[in-house]
Amino acid sequence: MSQERADLRRKRPALELRACVLEEIRRFFHERGFLEVETPVRLRAPALEAHIDAEPSGTLYLRTSPELHMKRLLAAGYERIYQIGPCFRRGECGALHHPEYTMLEWYRANADYEALLSDMRGLLAAVGASPLNGSRPVRLDREWRIWTVSEAFRGWAGWDPVELWDENRFDRDLVEKIEPALPRDAVSILRDYPAPAAALARLKPSDPRLAERWELYLGGIELVNAYSELTDAAEQRARFERCARERAARGKPVYPIDEAFLRTLEEGLPPCAGAALGVDRLVMVLAGANTIEAVTAFQEFEPAPPAIPRMNP
Repeated sequence: MSQERADLRRKRPALELRACVLEEIRRFFHERGFLEVETPVRLRAPALEAHIDAEPSGTLYLRTSPELHMKRLLAAGYERIYQIGPCFRRGECGALHHPEYTMLEWYRANADYEALLSDMRGLLAAVGASPLNGSRPVRLDREWRIWTVSEAFRGWAGWDPVELWDENRFDRDLVEKIEPALPRDAVSILRDYPAPAAALARLKPSDPRLAERWELYLGGIELVNAYSELTDAAEQRARFERCARERAARGKPVYPIDEAFLRTLEEGLPPCAGAALGVDRLVMVLAGANTIEAVTAFQEFEPAPPAIPRMNP
């Protein structure tokens, strides 16, 4: 038997679990009146974010998220929508990262990031209570621990990024100090991010230094990113243009600004909120696996560049 065939047989329990998780997610949203939608995978203009690189696909790009198209649906009158499908990020490889991954995104019109916390509690409860793959219910009813980003950084990193923003220090301390300190036996929420750390999020009316954004960690793994959506067209254009300048300064590709999305904002987008959940990572936690590779059937990586032959002197 080939090694590939043996590996695929070994993965079958994880793939069956994955299928059951997807079925339970769809049941949860269907019962709450959400419409499942599909939006394009190849885009003219992926969302401009400083640290997320899109994968070229001919003259277009593979999506890093379906977010901008889903907001256009909200603007057209859709109130509750969700989507499960592939997304792509160039160069992201590792135990918790893969250049092609499966994302669940859901959006609510006339809602904010607090409503998404309620959705998240319900979704984890539903998935945990379901006898996945014929097994005993998985315990996801863990204690919830919630910190503001200021509280977490003051406690574990010794400084407050809201008071004194430093992007490089923030990114480094988040990975090296904050995330390792989060409890593994609880659902952990970091909320109210510094405004510069949320390119598409609405600012808090009570404190414009903060963005209405939260992230959820389960078993120490970042699983969900959610926020109240920015609906101001002029501010969104300014943020896109600022991000484009930052990418150019770093020598990164600069993608076109999504003018169709900005026209949507100009015509009017209702107050809304959206969340993105990494399906591969959720299945990892449920399966007790350590890598995305363990819960996906196949992984295709860009081949390494050929070695340059040495020339004889």
